[in-house]
Amino acid sequence: MGKAIISGPRGMYDILPDRIHQWRHLEDSARSLFSLFGYSEIRTPLVEETQLFARGIGETTDIVTKEMYTFADRKGRSLTLRPEGTASIVRAYVEHKLYAQQALAKLYYMGPMFRYERPQAGRNRQFFQIGAEAFGSLSPLLDFELIDLADSFFDRVGFKRLNLMLNSLGCAADRRNYAESLRAYFSDKLPMLCPDCIERLEKNPLRVLDCKVEACKALAAGAPPPLDHLCEDCTQHFKMLCSLLEGAGIQYVVDPRLVRGLDYYTRTVFEFQHPDLGARAAICGGGRYDNLVEEIGGPPTPASGFSIGVEATLLAMEKEELLAPHEEPPVAFICSIGERALREAALLAARLRNTGIKVEVDYEGRSLKAQMKMAHRLGVRFALILGEEELARDSARMREMATGEEALVSLRKIPARLAS
Repeated sequence: MGKAIISGPRGMYDILPDRIHQWRHLEDSARSLFSLFGYSEIRTPLVEETQLFARGIGETTDIVTKEMYTFADRKGRSLTLRPEGTASIVRAYVEHKLYAQQALAKLYYMGPMFRYERPQAGRNRQFFQIGAEAFGSLSPLLDFELIDLADSFFDRVGFKRLNLMLNSLGCAADRRNYAESLRAYFSDKLPMLCPDCIERLEKNPLRVLDCKVEACKALAAGAPPPLDHLCEDCTQHFKMLCSLLEGAGIQYVVDPRLVRGLDYYTRTVFEFQHPDLGARAAICGGGRYDNLVEEIGGPPTPASGFSIGVEATLLAMEKEELLAPHEEPPVAFICSIGERALREAALLAARLRNTGIKVEVDYEGRSLKAQMKMAHRLGVRFALILGEEELARDSARMREMATGEEALVSLRKIPARLAS
């Protein structure tokens, strides 16, 4: 009896070669666009000290209380697989004193995150994010730039049916005033709230607005909006952002219930939502977090950013039938007949690859018929056939796969012929 097969963990999956082109398409699009906007790539560890997320994301959030992969290392230190990207970027910004190097730091990242939640379409326990963070400016122009960057990314991918949802939570004082207003609103509705929201109402009332339980959502629909509790500075900040979006022709909808699921947000919050994804419509979310750098131990530093969910974006692409370009097939397949030709085929493949020409070769000395079938499956333009007769003339038969036309070509001239 053979050994039992070991499967991957539930909610985590392999990205196989027949799908990796979709991921690379998004990653390559992001890299070129983020660079155009002046953002530099940063890479942080997958594992951080648990207190980073408890302090940064918020101890009352579902992510921290229910969804983190937390464990003790061999010395008993509490570590956590990162559940999102922003806290790690802020930690790196503070630890390496990037604030001392430049007044405005603009960074981007991409990689896996981890949350212990129920796997479903577009949501997994290991999931990938592409994100951008900018530090050092309170200006609504920075918020506009980030929204424009995300909008440009989705435009480059080809989306036609995304909705930009926008809101403002105000500054720290506005949030405190708004929290008291929510407590007053929900005070006579406690029996109708879910147990989690009763606890949220005491610790962080804004979390009630983010609850997915239908009864709580219905009650939250009548709650006072945060825009009614903004101070004059925050009101003007939001008006300027809206004016910039309108000037750029970026359509948006003000959603007074949009609060995002993380405690660090201040002022601007936004989401790009796709109408075909139902309750999990957001494929990108972000906003301003002007107090987080200081909370992590750095100097007071305003900041803003966003993250794109790669799996959710790919799901939305399927809904719009947007196809990511496949990787280009090899230009040629080198067929060999006989042991000497097998050796020469390997050497020819090496020479062609060194000149930047993508080719494949047979390794097993199979029949010519089997090798030609492989060439067809790969979708190559040419088959290069090496046998004793061809090698005696220092040549190869070059067959065009689409027409079947053949010509004897000197090995020396093959690179130029394939490149033409």
